[in-house]
Amino acid sequence: QVQLVESGGGLVQPGGSLRLSCVPSGSIFSFNSMGWYRQAPGKQRELVAAKGRYGSPNYADAVKGRFTIIRDNAKNTVFLEMNSLKPEDTAVYYCNAKVPQPPSDEYDAWGQGTQVTVSS
Repeated sequence: QVQLVESGGGLVQPGGSLRLSCVPSGSIFSFNSMGWYRQAPGKQRELVAAKGRYGSPNYADAVKGRFTIIRDNAKNTVFLEMNSLKPEDTAVYYCNAKVPQPPSDEYDAWGQGTQVTVSS
């Protein structure tokens, strides 16, 4: 069973920066994809950024140019660097990993979530 542990959330002023970290524990795999989702009050969970083992990352339009996802394949860790934060970025941020289930399936592993609040 894979557990994902997030850290780095908090309260920040508009225009500020935060860095989220996600570290796996338990059964460690080479995840197919790792990424970050967020859920604001009263809204559905949405993709923020994701990256496969290779290739370019995916970003939501709302965060392009402000957020950067960094994946360390050797350590199965993923980070989200968030700059120029806006009040609308306020949400609970969840780490996600697509865990392979051979021969060709996969399932989602989630972290417990970390709160990011952007407010003056």
